[in-house]
Amino acid sequence: MENTSGGGSGATVPAEIKRWNWGAFLLSWIWGIGNNTFIAFLMFVPLVNMAMPFVLGAKGSTWAWQNKRWESVEAFKATQRKWTLGGVVALGIFVVLMTGLFVSIIAVLKNSTAYEMAVKAVKANSEAVQILGQPITSSFPTGNIRVSGPDGEANLSFDVEGPQGKGTVYVRATEALGQWRLDLAVLENARNHQRIDITQADDHPARQ
Repeated sequence: MENTSGGGSGATVPAEIKRWNWGAFLLSWIWGIGNNTFIAFLMFVPLVNMAMPFVLGAKGSTWAWQNKRWESVEAFKATQRKWTLGGVVALGIFVVLMTGLFVSIIAVLKNSTAYEMAVKAVKANSEAVQILGQPITSSFPTGNIRVSGPDGEANLSFDVEGPQGKGTVYVRATEALGQWRLDLAVLENARNHQRIDITQADDHPARQ
């Protein structure tokens, strides 16, 4: 078969390369630069970018063949395999980084003074103990903590469980001059969704 690569949109594309292109799907506009397929820059258009990876995956091989001169079908396929490998590596790195970021955030929340104070408040509240039973265990918290110098604010929630029941604790705490105070902690009973205030008054807030 005649080498029709680089012939533009009207060029005939060999049937054997008309297949899904993982490199184009995973690397989108980066792959587009390397394969003279600049329609991939639609990745930067809002809403359109949601569909473009799939469009590139389906049509990428055809466009790359038509837009760039290749020595042969074999050379084209070998290059696309490299792009696929690069995409898989990039995806793996992204997953590792995102997992590490998630674990780091959870660790910061779980080791925060606000979370520790709230857990202590649950275990020290007689009504909470009556609802949950003992021992009481707590899950990883979700929410956010913002700190600016010696001041800060925390808004967290986490699940608690005991032999008699389950619930969710909602927490609001503030830090002033390096000291954290539990402003409000509420336990919601998972059984009937009733809430009780488990905030402990503390004239000597915990230090971080």
